Amino acid sequence: MSPFLLTRTLPLDATDAALRADVLSGLTRSPKTLPPKWFYDARGSELFEEITRVPEYYPTRAEREILEARAEEIAAASGARTVIELGSGSSEKTRHLLDALPGLHSYVPVDVSESALTGAAEALLAERPELSVHALIADFTGGLALPGTPGPRLVAFLGGTIGNLLPEERAAFLQSVRSLLTPGDTLLLGTDLVKDEETLVAAYDDATGVTAEFNKNVLNVVNRELAADFPLDAFDHVAVWDPENRWIEMRLRARRALSVKIRELDLAVLFEAGEELRTEVSAKFRKEDVRDELAAAGLRLAQWWTDSAGRFALSLATAV
Repeated sequence: MSPFLLTRTLPLDATDAALRADVLSGLTRSPKTLPPKWFYDARGSELFEEITRVPEYYPTRAEREILEARAEEIAAASGARTVIELGSGSSEKTRHLLDALPGLHSYVPVDVSESALTGAAEALLAERPELSVHALIADFTGGLALPGTPGPRLVAFLGGTIGNLLPEERAAFLQSVRSLLTPGDTLLLGTDLVKDEETLVAAYDDATGVTAEFNKNVLNVVNRELAADFPLDAFDHVAVWDPENRWIEMRLRARRALSVKIRELDLAVLFEAGEELRTEVSAKFRKEDVRDELAAAGLRLAQWWTDSAGRFALSLATAV
């Protein structure tokens, strides 16, 4: 079996420090915000897996359809010997791609969760003992130092996660990816597409309430990690389509006026009745949006694939 290497590029206390900074910054501004990455403790990850199975949430199924149908085309176009996956999680979807690459030598999953990386690597190596896996515990939005692996390399950023970044954050992220690419390397990017408001809102406000529980889980994380006293039953889950920015916003709306104490930060946060805390944006794209944002970062849109219903897209880009 090939060795499994795990490199930590984040300090052990990086997650705690980042949470403190985000909560302090986000809850003392107006309007209040928290980044969506704090949904994903163990319970949040379980809830997201449930979300991917509810009828209203189409992105995961649509992206999987593309990967199943087009993996060989993607593999042929990239010719990759190394796949680098940003925000890899369980690496479940990527297996279609790995299977389609006959010359694959290395897989470099990048995630902030050591347990997710270790679990995914063990499963992959059990099936593919010849594969070299070098996992990175890293925040892909903070710049990356990649291990030496054979090219060409394919950087995969799937799931539509790029839509969780604000426009200026997307620009900085794509520029950082461009800096990683050498001639022959490619970027495989997953983007959710603009569609009717009813479909979009339903995907983030399912009838069974799983997304509402997922949204409120960010309060559980702050309560547990920072000794806060958010009463979960005092907030309602809200999903709103913003046509000007072409994104869905997930929010938590206070049912009544309340004061929340965050003891680890020595902070009291006041909410007025009806005040909203934004927990996520999820931008939706048109093909020309993706092409233009890639071009601004020095990348060229080379290939474009969608699912049969035109709901989601995978694009392959090369460095200009």
